[in-house]
Amino acid sequence: MDFSLDFYLLFVGAIALAGVVAGIIAGLLGVGGGVVLVPVLVYLFTLMDIDPDVRMHVAIGTSLSTIIATAYSSARAHYKKGAVDLALMKSWAPWLILGSIIAMSAFSSIKSIALTFLFSGMTFLIAMYMVFGPKAQADESGTFPTGPVRWISGVVIAGLASLMGIGGGSLTVPLLSYFKYPIRKAVGNAAAVGLLIALPGTIGAFLAGLGEPNLPPFSIGYVNLAAFAILVPVTAACAPLGARLAHSINPVYLRYAFAAFLLFNAANMLKLALQS
Repeated sequence: MDFSLDFYLLFVGAIALAGVVAGIIAGLLGVGGGVVLVPVLVYLFTLMDIDPDVRMHVAIGTSLSTIIATAYSSARAHYKKGAVDLALMKSWAPWLILGSIIAMSAFSSIKSIALTFLFSGMTFLIAMYMVFGPKAQADESGTFPTGPVRWISGVVIAGLASLMGIGGGSLTVPLLSYFKYPIRKAVGNAAAVGLLIALPGTIGAFLAGLGEPNLPPFSIGYVNLAAFAILVPVTAACAPLGARLAHSINPVYLRYAFAAFLLFNAANMLKLALQS
């Protein structure tokens, strides 16, 4: 495929801008930025006329790879503000990692359109929960159940998040809110969850796409190295800014901003799925 200089400049500019937004959103809302990156990458790969059967896979794999840096930067910023529960993360980590491994073992066999509908449907449901679900108060101290609830939720959250190319914050924040975690602590823990999901998810995406003949240029497996190289420094630099904003914004506004952003992306991805 031959692309003009103008196209490459557009590609770099769009990816960089998406990285800025994704980094801020990651720190602000505890998501890994995938809710921004996956739709942008799919759109750009569509402009490049990349095989529709692999567009979503590469977008998801690339998004997961960048979440490693974004989630680390965001989680570190939240940890400094006392918003990460290390005891919860230590006991939850094995189940989150297991869920990601299970999902990525089936990744290459799932149709691109199915992944797109999954992304759209899940983000819509989560947004509805954030708008209409129970509201945790700022002075409440949440307790997350141990045993089967923690095990199963870890596997399910990580599995769905891996197949959506997100860090799991979109699922973790509502779950912790349900168990009455204050929204800022839910966001901080969600950032840490994103790192635990993105690491095995990226490895799985890399391995699942090895040998695929129709990948975009500069891709290894289902990870596009060109997009990765642009996104990592930008998102990692912007995530602490979002974390600082999260601790200065009214939690009610933070919750509704989260829901509005998810609704926007749900509609966008549904449109893409219907056009496929």
